Amino acid sequence: MVKEIERAGIPIVQMCNLVPVARTVGANRIVPTISIPYPLGDPGTEKEEQWKLRRHRTKVALEALATDVKEQTVFRV
Repeated sequence: MVKEIERAGIPIVQMCNLVPVARTVGANRIVPTISIPYPLGDPGTEKEEQWKLRRHRTKVALEALATDVKEQTVFRV
């Protein structure tokens, strides 16, 4: 589905913890996350730490969305 949305001219960022799977399905912009049940957080940490983590990953995803890519790219977090 990611590939079809991109073909329609809409840039997509796939945030996932299984980067090899995202590559296999053809995602062009990939932002790694933390885990399957908690992709943007860790319930074992303080709320402030979780907020910082989520904010950072979301910022990376927005920057990835604004980046022109020619091939599959995994963005560093």
